[in-house]
Amino acid sequence: MTIDKNQRELGKPSLVTGSRVGIVVSSYHRDITGKLHSGAVETLKSVGIADEDIFTAWVPGSWEIPLAAQRLLDTDKWDAIVCLGCVIRGETTHDQHINTTISNALGMLSLDYSKPVAFGVLTCNTLDQALARSGGSVGNKGVEAAESVLHMLSLFEEIGS
Repeated sequence: MTIDKNQRELGKPSLVTGSRVGIVVSSYHRDITGKLHSGAVETLKSVGIADEDIFTAWVPGSWEIPLAAQRLLDTDKWDAIVCLGCVIRGETTHDQHINTTISNALGMLSLDYSKPVAFGVLTCNTLDQALARSGGSVGNKGVEAAESVLHMLSLFEEIGS
């Protein structure tokens, strides 16, 4: 049997009763990140998460996302964190250093706190690629990041403590 690696088998995420989700969003490239944020919030609300159970922290740039996510996790008020940003390649390797550091830090936060931390930071070569991934022809990665934490919260509920 051959499995299509692009096939999504999880289906639509469902509400995990009482879930509270923090969202950390970069203000840099706000025309892009605002769309990612809207997609994430709409996705969380679509499964019944109330406005008061969603908190958004806007940060200056993608570099600041891990620290803000850590502070949210430190409060122990949030069951999961959705991290959204946009880093577009320039003339130097700056983007690679930012992206590597952010992804490593967010991965460690998820493991250190045993809570879902979704990586919804676009790492694109061009502005057109970012637009395509923030509600354009390739979808909305903010929606996907929110779905990811919802699936993980559901899995954690199934596994139990």
